[in-house]
Amino acid sequence: MTNKFNRLFLAILFLGIQSAWAQIPTPKEHFGFSIGDDYQLANFTQTEAYFQKIAKASDRVKLTVIGKTAENRDQHMLIVSSPENLKKLDRYKEISTKMAHADGISEEQARAMAAEGKSIVWIDGGLHATEVVGIHQLIETLYNVVSRNDAETKRILDNVIILFTHANPDGQELVSNWYMREKDPLKRKNEGLPRLYQKYIGHDNNRDFFIQNQVESRNMGQQLFVEWIPQIMYNHHQRGPAGSVLAGPPYRDPFNYVFDPMMVTGIDAVGAAMYNRLNAENKPGFTRLTGSSFSTWYNGGLRTTTHFHNMIGLLTEIIGGPTPEDVPLVPERLIPNNNTPFPVTPQKTWHFKQSIDYSVSLNYSVLDYAARNSDHLLYNIYTMGKNSIKRGSGDYWTPTPKRVEEINSAYKADQAKARPRGGEAPTPGGGGMFRGGGGVPVKYYNTVFEAPAKRDPRGYIIPADQADFPTAVKFINALVRTGIQIEKATSAFTVAGKNYPAGSYVVKTAQAFRPHVIDMFEPQDYPNDFQYPGGPPIRPYDAAGWTLAFQMSVKFDRILEKFDGPFEKMPYGQLQLPVGKVASGSAGYEIKASVNDAFIVVNDLLKAGAEVSRLADGTFYIPQSAKSKGIVEKATKELGIQIGAVAKKPAGAMEKVAPLKVALWDTYGGSMPSGWVRWMLEQYRFPFSVIFAKEIDGGDLKSKYDVIVFVTRAISAPSARDSVMNAMFAGRGPKEEEVPEEFRSTMGSITAAKSIPQLKKFMEAGGKIVTIGSSTGLAYHLGLPIRNAITEVTKDGSSEPLPGEKFFIPGSLLNVSVDTTAKASWGMSSKTDVYFDNSPVFTVSPDAIAKGVIKPLAWFPNSTPLRSGWAWGQAYLQGGVAAFEANVGKGKLYAFGPEITFRAQSHGTFKWLFNQLY
Repeated sequence: MTNKFNRLFLAILFLGIQSAWAQIPTPKEHFGFSIGDDYQLANFTQTEAYFQKIAKASDRVKLTVIGKTAENRDQHMLIVSSPENLKKLDRYKEISTKMAHADGISEEQARAMAAEGKSIVWIDGGLHATEVVGIHQLIETLYNVVSRNDAETKRILDNVIILFTHANPDGQELVSNWYMREKDPLKRKNEGLPRLYQKYIGHDNNRDFFIQNQVESRNMGQQLFVEWIPQIMYNHHQRGPAGSVLAGPPYRDPFNYVFDPMMVTGIDAVGAAMYNRLNAENKPGFTRLTGSSFSTWYNGGLRTTTHFHNMIGLLTEIIGGPTPEDVPLVPERLIPNNNTPFPVTPQKTWHFKQSIDYSVSLNYSVLDYAARNSDHLLYNIYTMGKNSIKRGSGDYWTPTPKRVEEINSAYKADQAKARPRGGEAPTPGGGGMFRGGGGVPVKYYNTVFEAPAKRDPRGYIIPADQADFPTAVKFINALVRTGIQIEKATSAFTVAGKNYPAGSYVVKTAQAFRPHVIDMFEPQDYPNDFQYPGGPPIRPYDAAGWTLAFQMSVKFDRILEKFDGPFEKMPYGQLQLPVGKVASGSAGYEIKASVNDAFIVVNDLLKAGAEVSRLADGTFYIPQSAKSKGIVEKATKELGIQIGAVAKKPAGAMEKVAPLKVALWDTYGGSMPSGWVRWMLEQYRFPFSVIFAKEIDGGDLKSKYDVIVFVTRAISAPSARDSVMNAMFAGRGPKEEEVPEEFRSTMGSITAAKSIPQLKKFMEAGGKIVTIGSSTGLAYHLGLPIRNAITEVTKDGSSEPLPGEKFFIPGSLLNVSVDTTAKASWGMSSKTDVYFDNSPVFTVSPDAIAKGVIKPLAWFPNSTPLRSGWAWGQAYLQGGVAAFEANVGKGKLYAFGPEITFRAQSHGTFKWLFNQLY
């Protein structure tokens, strides 16, 4: 009787479990197709509804909204774990963040928390929305983890808290709807999107994470760097190198020298679990190391910024999409090697489902590793944090290529002095020169590599009395958003003999995320990286140098010794606002031109109809009135600006400020550089319109606009091979009849035959054109007396651009001299760091300068302008003009070779754009 009852009980229990499982809808039941079916994509509206169904049906899921997107959609993060773990989320979050910060925790406490806690793993999808595997693998993996009850899944749920994060809801809606617009599946394609898949910056949404300008970046950054601080984060992308299926960890050199070695080897360990699983499942084609272009040097990506926070940040780039494709034959990839241990063979048809299956296997490999090593992962991130605190608490020298070169140079110089006349220098390790044989005497390490003056700082002080303190506070807030511990002075103090006012900020390096602190303040030293000695350079994965404090022109002091003062620690994640003030004065107000946010105040005043003028040094003068008083007072509260006042109207000439009709160039499909400027103009409240090639070609521009802004890639210099200006997406995309009517006016490119004559007429009639980066090529089309400064004379007497073997400067920061007396440069510093990416540099005719036809605005005054990054052959820059203004009829052309609006990070050069918009 007992056995019969037991069997009945088990049968009822099994039916109950089956009933619970049945409540979790499969993707096919919800979407009408299985994830991975050819020619099928789910949009965000459908996906959001599925997330909500899953969360309602399963006790393994907590659905959260981490913020709004640029287009005001909800951005979701699904927290998945066992029901028991979900009940204790606050405790596991507390353990994760405490272990990551590693401060005030003994080793005994750390080991206890590592044993108690659960590993936190972030898996995202959809950041680059055209890489459609990303969001679809997220849906499929979510369903698997929520619905499966095998031993592996149960182990994962018991030991891991998974943060499934939708990285770009807006993009998924756009891309999927665009693809699915064709009823005939065979006609479906993703090419030819009419606009960017993130409202402003499209693909650059993966370059925004150390500054977090965009709302989606801020939403995810809050979870990654403040709320959860996962031990592993996995960022899904496309596409794999030709002849492979995917690229993944470990990555090629160089890795950034500020990393803790455990972060690098942690990537190796998880990477091994990933490709071992694929190999075990007979899924070939995983390439790594130099099998792909991906490195761990760059900071700023969704994955890469986590590296600077001791997280094991993972990236895979996989092939595939809803339209079947081929795996091409690349003979060099057929032989197994350390890069690709298990090559894939050519395949005529690769289906979407294959990419989804690979991705689910990869996710499970990461989650299984985290489940089996939860205590290790938690303890290791604690250890890395403690290592960082120790490095920041004592004397430490970050190893860099320049320091190695200093050793070699010092050694060679000493050997040259000691060499007998006519004799040869002894070689390292030869003739028993020093004990041990091989290498250089250790004294060079002690006296050169570890020179006391070249120690890493114990901290940085950002004075509150600098010229543009509100921008400095924006820099501080970028650090706050990335989880950095900030301190603020409650009263005036003195350090190293220098006095600092109350309200100054302090960032000490004795903290867990020290790698990120160092990276934001110190120059990057990218190694000389060539295919072979004397050969062409290997381009970095992204930028070579980006030091944010330099880009934003933040004034700070590096403090090498231990220091303290009346400092209050700010809570993690608490954004800062400077204290603004309006001075008393009866006549009016003054705002210094050095303050970027002054343009916000001025634009608000102009919109309200208030009067604004500029003094001889660019200072804004605002007569006191009922209109101006309220706006000025509001600005001090909202922006923290210090506004001066005068008892009487300033003497001398003043120039009235009037709003201009501004047009910003863009193109069909959307230009990312243009999108960044569009975002900037909105933030600083400049009214503007967007202009496309067809409108330019239509002429009559001066009746509609006063200023036209061309970002990089809008226009190029004339080419003997191609008379058409190179516009982004030129020659690509759909035919006009294939595009919805609302987007047809945006099609077309800037051409020499139609566009240039209209632009010339516009300037001759009094219009201003601002060109940035490669768009400065317009100057050549206008026949201005300039030439490319980065050239050499060939044997036949012609002039050719220098080859990469002689001159190569990928994205890096260089220092230029600035003519601060020019109206175009009002508010700028006499020495300014600019973002340079093999940017145009000019030689200007001396006669043109003497006659006032061309006025240089910025130039390279010496042979060593590199501030951060890599500059091979930088001596060629000396004397070259980086920016100039030129008279064209009644109007002007402004040419800025460097990327003065680069990813809205380069606040130090924003004024070169803003000054031209009045």
